[in-house]
Amino acid sequence: MREINVTEIENTIRELCIKANLYLPKSLEECIINGRDKEESPVGKNVFDDIIDNINVAREQTIPICQDTGMAVIFMEVGQDVHFVGGDINEAINNGVSRGYIDGRLRCSIVADPLERVNTNDNTPPVVHLKFVKGDRVKIMVSPKGFGSENMSALKMMTPSVTHDEIVDFVVESIAKAGSNPCPPIVIGVGIGGDFEKCAYLAKKALCRDVSKRNPKPLYAELEQKMLDRINALGIGPQGFGGTVTCLAVNIEQAPTHIAGLPVSVNVGCHVTRHAEAVV
Repeated sequence: MREINVTEIENTIRELCIKANLYLPKSLEECIINGRDKEESPVGKNVFDDIIDNINVAREQTIPICQDTGMAVIFMEVGQDVHFVGGDINEAINNGVSRGYIDGRLRCSIVADPLERVNTNDNTPPVVHLKFVKGDRVKIMVSPKGFGSENMSALKMMTPSVTHDEIVDFVVESIAKAGSNPCPPIVIGVGIGGDFEKCAYLAKKALCRDVSKRNPKPLYAELEQKMLDRINALGIGPQGFGGTVTCLAVNIEQAPTHIAGLPVSVNVGCHVTRHAEAVV
């Protein structure tokens, strides 16, 4: 049994909230640079240049990549041999987010009630996904999710009779409807399987996968490529000005499901699909 003081978790989450909002994952930055080379539209290339300049300025001046510093989504894998001490782990998570957003001078965008709309002023509470694993370590990933892209997401409870092409059609149609709203070039997370809420979780988790890595199952890797090609053929282009690169990557995650169902969800990420992780 390994004891971990909750203060260490709090401090780690604070640092990750700031880091994720200032620096893009290396694989995504490389994907954006490659996207600039692939883009055929002169206007699209200019937009890519502006995006790359923005990434560099954010890094050099330690300011947020995007003004929407997002809703904090936290994925935690907790080793079963870990014992938290020194306080309430839930309070530590909230305090970490609060300190990260206040100390990092990040925009606080969370309202305490969806209808009363009163800002909490520290970007809490976050959305927390907890998973227990073997070992005595805690892996923490913070993914700040902006809502320009989040609002373009979709979920459909399909049936087992649908074809692979119909699944691809649903994903592509969702992006066609989104148009320029999610600030393309975008990253797409697709969840297939599970139930209603599991499917949405899979899509969000897929957004946090390294964009250079394809699904290990050939069937899903092929679907990822097919979706990517179809989305880029829409011609929406960088920031919606037209072009050949609308989407940078499509990541699919799948899970077991019921014999009567085949839920499919699409979680849209903008060109600053951010996340940072650490192991305690």
